[in-house]
Amino acid sequence: MITKTVSIRELLRNSKLLDDYDYVEVENKKTHEYKGIFISAKYADEFKQYLTTRKKQQIDQKLDRLRKFAGKGKIEERFSELSSSQIRKQMAEEKYGE
Repeated sequence: MITKTVSIRELLRNSKLLDDYDYVEVENKKTHEYKGIFISAKYADEFKQYLTTRKKQQIDQKLDRLRKFAGKGKIEERFSELSSSQIRKQMAEEKYGE
């Protein structure tokens, strides 16, 4: 792969750099702070697919962790016909009295 590191200013002045290289690394030349990369158009679709797949995997992992706990909490029979506010009221009355 052909790459180059450029400053933001260089990239703004000469956007043709994106056509000449596979990807261009951008950094702040004064502070040497890495800002990111620009990918050439020939790799853009492939990279978009990769990001979409990776994001889906991350979401699935989070959902799997949540699914472990889904359905674990069961409502006691005495609360089955009550709304959430009525349940809270009854719990408070039982705990603290009237």
